[in-house]
Parts: sequence; structure tokens; C-alpha cells
Amino acid sequence: MNLDAQKRMAAEILGCGENRVYLDPYLIDEIKMAITREDIRNLINEGVIKKKYEKGISNYRKKVRQKRKKKGRARGLGKRKGKKGARTPKKQAWIKKIRPIRRELKKLRDRKLITKSTYRKLYKNAKGGMFDSVAHLNRYIKENDLIRRGR
Repeated sequence: MNLDAQKRMAAEILGCGENRVYLDPYLIDEIKMAITREDIRNLINEGVIKKKYEKGISNYRKKVRQKRKKKGRARGLGKRKGKKGARTPKKQAWIKKIRPIRRELKKLRDRKLITKSTYRKLYKNAKGGMFDSVAHLNRYIKENDLIRRGR
């Protein structure tokens, strides 16, 4: 019982692959008798020949993984590919570091806690990469007694 020709015609009419053509197993004799495209079209309209659903790819596992990564899981050394500079570019790291330091310096200057000359020196030091963080900057100012007196 060879139904290859019918399957091929049905696939062309339905606009899908031959694997997605469903032939009703109870009405095989009727399908066997269909030899023209018109016959196949009639069988499709009657529902004897149908198009199967496309098999999709589930996103569930991907979504679960993303949720875990958001929490900080699955980000260890074994999961990393690429250098440190590829994962977060050096420039981005620098921007993230320098902006808060400069903001803190401006705040200290505007509140008149440091002099303008001290501000300039500290600004240049910051630009040279001397300070790791705002906390480090504040620690340095305290240790070197750069806070203005008389306030």
C-alpha cells in the first residue's frame, strides 16, 4: 500500500513537508483512490488528510536558567568564557569606578570641606587611578588630615 504520491501532492498543496502530512488510517482506501490534485484537495477539505502541528522548541529551561543567573547562580569560574576584559570592558569598569569618586570630590568641595587646591590634587590622583573606591578616597583624606578645620 504505497501512498507516497498522495503524500507528496498533499504536502505541496498544504505547503509543508511530507513528514507533517497526516493521513487518516481508517480511510486509507479512499486516499488510495485519489490520484489527482483535485481529489487530494477534496480529501483535505473533508479532513481525511491534515497538516500536523510544527514541533517547537521549549523556552522553559532557558527561562529557569536566566532566573537562576539573575540570582547569581551558575556564574562561577567554570561557566566563564572569555577574559575578564571581555565580560566587562575595561572602560566600563573605569567609568563605574571614577564617576562616584569624582562625585564625592565635588560634594566635599561644594560643602567647603576641602580647599580648591586639595580638590585639584585629589582629582588628579583619582585620574591617575590612585583610589579604588569612594571609601578609599575618604580614608585617604582622613589619614592625611585634608579636611578643613574651623567648620
